[in-house]
Amino acid sequence: MASAASSPAQRILALRELIEHHEHQYYVLDAPEISDADYDKLMRELLALEQAHPELANECSPTVRVGGKAREGFVKVPHSSPMLSLDNALNEAELLAFDRRVRELLGDEPFRYVAELKLDGLSMAVHYNHERLQKAITRGDGSVGEDVTENARTIRSLPLRVQQSGAFETRGEVIMTRRAFERLNEQREQDALPLYANPRNSAAGSLRVLDSTVTAARQLEYMTYFYFVDGQPALDSHWDSLEHLKSLGFKVNPERRLCSNVEELIAFCNEFEVRRESLPYEIDGVVAKIDSIPQQRKLGYTSKAPRWAIAYKYAARDAETIVEDILIQVGRTGALTPVAALQPVAVGGVTVARATLHNEEEIARLGLKIGDTVLVERSGDVIPKVVKVVSSAPEGRSFAMPTECPICGGPVTRLEGEVAVRCGNVNCPARLKQSIEHFASRTVMDIDGMGEVLVDQLVEKGKIKNVADLYELKLEELEELERMGKKSAAKIVQNIDASRKRPLARVIAGLGIPFVGSRTAQILADTFGNLKDIAEFPEERLQGAEEIGPKVAAAIRFYFSDDRNRELVQRLREAGLTMEQEVKGKTVGPLTGQTFVLTGTMPTLKREEAKALIEEAGGKVSGSVSKKTTYLVTGEDAGSKLDKAKALEIKIIEEAELLGLLGK
Repeated sequence: MASAASSPAQRILALRELIEHHEHQYYVLDAPEISDADYDKLMRELLALEQAHPELANECSPTVRVGGKAREGFVKVPHSSPMLSLDNALNEAELLAFDRRVRELLGDEPFRYVAELKLDGLSMAVHYNHERLQKAITRGDGSVGEDVTENARTIRSLPLRVQQSGAFETRGEVIMTRRAFERLNEQREQDALPLYANPRNSAAGSLRVLDSTVTAARQLEYMTYFYFVDGQPALDSHWDSLEHLKSLGFKVNPERRLCSNVEELIAFCNEFEVRRESLPYEIDGVVAKIDSIPQQRKLGYTSKAPRWAIAYKYAARDAETIVEDILIQVGRTGALTPVAALQPVAVGGVTVARATLHNEEEIARLGLKIGDTVLVERSGDVIPKVVKVVSSAPEGRSFAMPTECPICGGPVTRLEGEVAVRCGNVNCPARLKQSIEHFASRTVMDIDGMGEVLVDQLVEKGKIKNVADLYELKLEELEELERMGKKSAAKIVQNIDASRKRPLARVIAGLGIPFVGSRTAQILADTFGNLKDIAEFPEERLQGAEEIGPKVAAAIRFYFSDDRNRELVQRLREAGLTMEQEVKGKTVGPLTGQTFVLTGTMPTLKREEAKALIEEAGGKVSGSVSKKTTYLVTGEDAGSKLDKAKALEIKIIEEAELLGLLGK
């Protein structure tokens, strides 16, 4: 709260300036000066002061970043001048032809290009007056857009106020980074919601939702590329305009270049076509503009586009082709995923013959039949996907999910409340390699050395057909493998033997039961104490355990309904693995009654160490953020849990604060 030496108004002003500084460092310059926890402390203090003194509220306060009440719709607003589209150059020859036309129109005048990456997002015009953000408008049809001001205020790389008097306008692109897109889809997958197709559509949808709190949670970014006054360029150089916007605190893409001739422009285009996939955001080409604004005016416009700019488009990331068949892939947890077998087609410079269809519901949504012509999209390193049906085949064949696993012939089941159809056989050959790698991983049975290469050899040579076979491996069998010496083989055998002593929770986690990760496995072990009961208890009894809901209980019951899985567990029991433990009473300590969620990599504590410390102090560690969460403990590369915690206003702390709570 405000100190005795300052009034609430003074403290609010100081906090706003401090938070604005740190937002600029983090979201614009990518150079944070304080931790997320310290930033959140400042924001919470400001929120508390503004709630206590509503008369001091301000539309440019950083607290508007969290979003507000949902609205009923968007108002149409005309642009100060048309937001025109650009002509395209699809290859080097067309770019050279554009350069030739410019030289013909300008005569002997020297000129230079500004080369900028063509961001794949949603165009937006933002108006400022009296140093404050006044209005944000989507491109719309180029003449009229939609007023999305309240949503735009939640974009942390967009300044709410600037150190420039008078009215001006900036135009730029709203984007969603690849990382933010992945987090969004991870969260939607956890919530059993349909996945978004690509970052561009996600950015557009996020900016146009009626609830600005949703926009705030989506981590959109705004990069500017025009500086206007009264609808026209305000300076005589486009490059100088970008530098001026940067000095005002706007995020201007650093990947831009002044080119003195078309050869330098082509070199820039070729450079970023190679670097395209390594960028943190999607691009689909390069925009080249004549730098001199007087020369832009001299060149003028055609009926639909400026003569002083062109978009050099990279190879298409989507293409039309025919679905020749629909195949089934089986993943580690037994999920059956339909995959379109395509007539091979070049997409973004890569020949594509397969595309994911996600699940049966997605096929129904698309209205897809075998034989249809479809649009296939490839985005980054993500597996290609079918976007839509372009035309239906007159004699197209309908698809239905199999009732048996196409690999092992076992029954498949769709659990209640789940989209995926699953094979229940943990020994299914399609699942085997991934299942063994998971079982041997550090956080499960921790069999050091049992990595992907070794597992591939063991499976391909028929040495192991399920995880229980690991405990029957002989030293001589390992020594026969490529690049496996006697010492290495002996160490692997030693590590396998040591894993027999891992606690019950790790054994449960290693079985590969859907929805049963390390946290849920620990709850099951602590509540029931032995695997025999877990395997036999009805769903209602399993749901008596804390945090075990109907979906998890049904998955456990489904797993143990398969004779092959029960046989596997029996073999693990005979191999000497831990099958029971003492059921502990609840620990009472300084963290009793408090629930923690861990995300990211902490400076000194491993995730399992932090979890053990919290539980020893009486606290609980949950795998997901909810309203019941007391603290989110964050580290480097925190995931989507951080966004959800902020949206729910959960207290966010770092390792040092956790150790403080533990009295360490």
